[in-house]
Amino acid sequence: MSMAASQPASESWSIVVMGVSGCGKTKVGLEIAARLGLAFVEGDTLHPRSNVEKMSAGIPLADGDRWPWLDLVGAALRQAREEGRGLVVSCSALKKSYRDRLRDAAGGSLFFVFLEGSRSLLQARLAERRGHFFPPALLDSQFATLEHPGDEKLVVTVDIEAPVDTIADRVSQGLGALGSTLSGSRKKAR
Repeated sequence: MSMAASQPASESWSIVVMGVSGCGKTKVGLEIAARLGLAFVEGDTLHPRSNVEKMSAGIPLADGDRWPWLDLVGAALRQAREEGRGLVVSCSALKKSYRDRLRDAAGGSLFFVFLEGSRSLLQARLAERRGHFFPPALLDSQFATLEHPGDEKLVVTVDIEAPVDTIADRVSQGLGALGSTLSGSRKKAR
């Protein structure tokens, strides 16, 4: 499904690909960005050095650690919007308060793609991952922090058991439907 046809004409797409570590935020985010012709930002690159050091040492981040990082992610989304371009960002965005902060910072409609998977699948993926600062031992802390976004607006939830192309197809369909709904509600409000 082509998402360009369903894209709201009045603004560019701003999308956060979210979920716990190991869910595929980067791979899926890159694929969605490529399909939409948008830039992609790996949210982990925006973490302050102190956050990376904590996580590398196996210490879970507290809210106070996350707020400055979320502000940087939100600033990237806002800057892209102000420049008239869309952006796809990977960001765990585990709590509703984190997602709300990103929504406020983005300066317009913000779509979330929640990549959901079983603990056992995620543990297996993290055990195989090399060269990343996030140790598999912190997965439990992320599940404990996670607040499911199922009742929030402009969220597409996709199970991660399928191959990346299939996941991206499902995300494209979900975002296309949300974009059409959003576009229709704007027309009614005029």
